[in-house]
Amino acid sequence: MSSTFIVTGVAGLVGSHVAEQLLREGHTVVGIDNINDYYSVPQKLQNLEAVKQHVNFTFYDDDIREGEKMLSIFEKHQPDGVAHLAAMANVRYSIGRSQLYSDVNIMGSVNLLEAARVTHTNTFVFASTSSVYGHTKQLPFVETDTCNEPLSAYPASKKAIELMGYTYHNLHEMNFTALRFFSVYGKRARPDMMPFMVTDKLVRGETITLFNAGQMKRDWTYVGDIAAGVVAALKKPLGYEVINIGRGEPVLMADFVGMLEELTGKKAKLETPPAPASEPAITFANIGKARELLGYDPTTPVEIGLKHMWEWYRDMYID
Repeated sequence: MSSTFIVTGVAGLVGSHVAEQLLREGHTVVGIDNINDYYSVPQKLQNLEAVKQHVNFTFYDDDIREGEKMLSIFEKHQPDGVAHLAAMANVRYSIGRSQLYSDVNIMGSVNLLEAARVTHTNTFVFASTSSVYGHTKQLPFVETDTCNEPLSAYPASKKAIELMGYTYHNLHEMNFTALRFFSVYGKRARPDMMPFMVTDKLVRGETITLFNAGQMKRDWTYVGDIAAGVVAALKKPLGYEVINIGRGEPVLMADFVGMLEELTGKKAKLETPPAPASEPAITFANIGKARELLGYDPTTPVEIGLKHMWEWYRDMYID
């Protein structure tokens, strides 16, 4: 059965893949993105190439902070669900920018929740982050953790909307699912993300900053698996839920860099300072809840995912 879904942040890494999968499945997609210059505008426009000519795709170049505009889009298209992926991201960039992150990630999200409430949109899927876990001692990270000690404005803003989502569920019976993404990477990666930066610096022969000499671990999750989790959540109203979407296999950062060295054929020039206070030593998803509720099953090991990312980078930035 075909449905209509709004996808915010549709020109981004996850948003473009979610839109692509939904369109492949025969759904109608209404994409929203303000194509800001936080990172390469040409790359964002290229991300849209896979979907923009599709007969079932409509695009709005608009800002989620424009509440009346968001409501008008919802009223026009009467979506069955929304995948809210638009945000100011990046833990380190958020330091010293709390006002910006609150404006976009909190108030912008409330605008969308209000539009969904007014139009009786059935399902609201929100892109949260594993960063909400902070310096938790509980491994693997599990959704029942209180997560009340965010390390920067970015995870704090995401936790705020997880809580606001419960309010909308409680007061308005909205189906709200917060998906906590773990270290997303892959084709169409943002240039401010570690996998892209390491690849780019390897190619250019520039020095790479590797905190704690690479003795930290991240639960790298390929974007195709992340997108599959989002689509599964859109199709399954669950009341109110918070669900980890990761791979469940943390990778040592030194090994991660080594895989990229092998792919690029370049040797890394490293500087290895201590990790800043915003960086946890490990991220590690317990994905049992995602498997049970969403049928989520990540299929792309990091070696294969990095190969896909390298092929995209080479085509986009070298050839």
